[in-house]
Amino acid sequence: MRPGRLADAGGTAALGAWMAFAALTALVVSRRGGPLYPDQALLSWSVGHRPPVAVTVARALTATGTGVVPYVLVALAGLIAGRTVRQRLVAVALGALCLAAGQAVRYGVLDLVARARPPRWEWRTHASGWSFPSGHTTTSALTAGLLILALCLRAPRGRTVLCALAACWGAGVGLTRVYLGVHWFTDVVGGWLFAVGWLGVLVCAAARWLPGPHVPRAPEPGTSHPSDTADGPVERDAPQDPHRRGRSRPA
Repeated sequence: MRPGRLADAGGTAALGAWMAFAALTALVVSRRGGPLYPDQALLSWSVGHRPPVAVTVARALTATGTGVVPYVLVALAGLIAGRTVRQRLVAVALGALCLAAGQAVRYGVLDLVARARPPRWEWRTHASGWSFPSGHTTTSALTAGLLILALCLRAPRGRTVLCALAACWGAGVGLTRVYLGVHWFTDVVGGWLFAVGWLGVLVCAAARWLPGPHVPRAPEPGTSHPSDTADGPVERDAPQDPHRRGRSRPA
C-alpha cells in the first residue's frame, strides 16, 4: 500500500475510534463511573462461571498483557516489518515508543475519568489504580495491532492465521479482565477503542512524515520483490505475431 493510502486509512480508523471513545467516556462520566447495563450483567455471569481451571488459565493469559511480554512482542513485530537492518531498528524503536507513549496518555485519561473498579470481593487477581480504560486491554491491543501491521507489511504465507492468533490474544487478555472481576466490560471496550485510535494516529503520522528509506512497505499487488528470481529468460524483442517464427525479411 502506498504511503498516501496508508495515511488515509490510518486517519479514518483513528477518527472513528476516537469519536466512539469520546462518546463512551462521556457516558461513563455522566454515570459518575457507575456500571452500565452490560457491565453488571457480564460481571454477574463471570462470578457464576469460575471453575478453578478456568481461573488459572485466565490469570496466566492476563499476565501476558503487561510487563516485559508486550515489549518483546513489539520488538518482534519491528523485526518482522523491516527488510533492512536500518528499517528493522527504526521499526523496533517506533513500536516501543508507540507502546510507551500510548500507556502514558492512557494514564492521563485514567486520572481524569477516575472510575472505580468493581467491588473488591469479586476480584480473582491483583489490580490497582482506576478502571477506565483498562490498562492490560490497551497494552495487549496495541501490541496485537503492531504485530498485525507487521505481518501485513511482509505478507508471509499463512499471515491470516498469524493475524488471527494475534487478534485473539489481544482480545482474550481484555476479556480476562472482566472474567477475573477487576474491570467493567466498558473499561475493556474503552481500551480497545483507545488502542485503535492511537495506532491509527501513529500509522498516519509515520506514513506521511517518515523518510522513504525508513518506511517498510508491502509490495503492490502483481509485483515481486527485487530479490525474486525470474522463472526464465525474458525475450524482449520477440515478434508480436505468434504465427511468425524468426525475423521478418524484406521482400
